[in-house]
Amino acid sequence: MTTNHSNPTSTITDPNTLRGKRAVVTGGTIGMGLAIVRALTDRGAEVLYTGRNEQRLAEAQASLNTPLARPVRSDATDMNDLAALAEHASDTLGGIDYLFVNQGVAEFQTLEAVTEESWDRIFDVNAKGSFFTVQHLAPLIAEGGSIVFTTVSNDEIFPGLSAYSGAKEAVAAFAKVLAAELLPRGIRVNAVAPGFILTPTMGVAELTEAQRAEFIEQGNASTPMGRGGTVEEIAAAALFLAVDATFVTGVELPVDGGFGKGLGH
Repeated sequence: MTTNHSNPTSTITDPNTLRGKRAVVTGGTIGMGLAIVRALTDRGAEVLYTGRNEQRLAEAQASLNTPLARPVRSDATDMNDLAALAEHASDTLGGIDYLFVNQGVAEFQTLEAVTEESWDRIFDVNAKGSFFTVQHLAPLIAEGGSIVFTTVSNDEIFPGLSAYSGAKEAVAAFAKVLAAELLPRGIRVNAVAPGFILTPTMGVAELTEAQRAEFIEQGNASTPMGRGGTVEEIAAAALFLAVDATFVTGVELPVDGGFGKGLGH
């Protein structure tokens, strides 16, 4: 039984903690990505953040309301866009201290419903896009910098998410292998693995309001802490891995309210 189902409030942060640091956040226009951008700029970091949708980029920029955040329209599945993003990061930031690879898309499809097109779409965004984002941007990361992937808490499985779960497991593998490859440059590579998190889309494409409400109810019931996590909690964990966890690399950190451990069941 949980004793507190309320969502925590955000704490006041030192606006100078990350002054002079530079970051790129992919998939930064909504939800967890936007929260990561806000957490970085609140601490004084300069941030380039990406999205594919011009309207969402404009809405995010209005919400952030700071010159420290700079929107870039970029599609992680497009190699030309990734090359342009790397060039833009080099020109405007001069290099990168922190890279957050956060873009993702999920679709609920049972075995018989999955098509080659839907499979490719999910793997292109989540797996291929994540890997090649790092390939293009890693040369810009400073010695002692870090990369944080966003994966998913996969210890408890929902039916209908074969492609999504598989793609995110691939990203978790990338984090471990790239941690080894980039070790000689002093670059740490980790992943944050969210459980049930309250976001505008709930991480699933084209949910109706009724489906979203049902998803929230199921998520609250299946999370031992009795509630969904907040995007601010994911951002805090991601920044911990990127900035503070200086003796941690090759780790996937579950941020799931005990979901993956079956606590209380």
